[in-house]
Amino acid sequence: MRSPITVLKSLTEKSKDESYKFQRLYRNLYNPEFYWLAYQNIYANKGSMTPGMDGTTISGINEERIRQIIASLKDQSYQPHPARRVYIEKKNSQKKRPLGISTANDKLVQEVVRMILESIFEPTFSDKSHGFRPVRSCQTALLQIQGNFTGVNWFVEGDIEACFDSFDHHVLIELLQRRIDDASFISLMWKFLKAGYMEQWEYNMTYDGVPQGSGISPILSNIYLSELDTFMSEYKAAFDIRKTHGRKPSSNYCHARYMASKYRKESRAIWGNLTPSEKKSRMKEQRALSVKQRETPAHDVFDDTFKIIQYARYADGVRP
Repeated sequence: MRSPITVLKSLTEKSKDESYKFQRLYRNLYNPEFYWLAYQNIYANKGSMTPGMDGTTISGINEERIRQIIASLKDQSYQPHPARRVYIEKKNSQKKRPLGISTANDKLVQEVVRMILESIFEPTFSDKSHGFRPVRSCQTALLQIQGNFTGVNWFVEGDIEACFDSFDHHVLIELLQRRIDDASFISLMWKFLKAGYMEQWEYNMTYDGVPQGSGISPILSNIYLSELDTFMSEYKAAFDIRKTHGRKPSSNYCHARYMASKYRKESRAIWGNLTPSEKKSRMKEQRALSVKQRETPAHDVFDDTFKIIQYARYADGVRP
């Protein structure tokens, strides 16, 4: 069997052809080396040793355990366990968000699937997207905002409420099938989406959403929200107008600048004949005119010959 790194590089190269549809992906799940690479990726992660519903952890991984996983995948008997649902506090909030903890075997299979999906879809994602992506983070999103959002008049910030819990399973599968033509692989994705979760020892089915906390939820969320990035790219192309080199000068700003300049010239012409109190009064008035000039927008924000929209997304938060 080929090295997992070689396989993933091959998938990445083929993904650059947007018309290419991937087949025979499922057979990569028969490669034991993929599971050792998966273990290497996740063993040091925070929470990786937290047991799922079956009480096992990835600490006990061995060749026999991997062989059993592969055998269940080959005969299609593999069925993901329901995630063990816990609640953790949100940062800077008293609210809590649900987190699904997968079993050890499911974590390994999910990591293999994640690597495959990331190799296929990552090269196609927008450069405006920064959440849950390699070599991207909140800091890269802020750098983009710092570099591109200059001369901005309005910021519109949005957040998708209960984002991970709201994804339509059918839409998500349709998005996967645009690039993947492998019935067994798609069937496995359905199994993960419909695995459900256990809360207070009660089983709950999942009719929509992806389990936040599972290894595949970040890549699936980006595949889903990539449609939003595409929409915003098309919206920007239709919205932007650059008939001039920049916005028209604001008439209010031109007037404020003229009044400040005029008063300054008048003061210079009579400065030598002024008393100390008159000089003080003149300086105070000059400062007030300068402040008014600085506070007045230099360009017409409603200029319909020049308008540009910028967009950035970090995870499920957007800032156009």
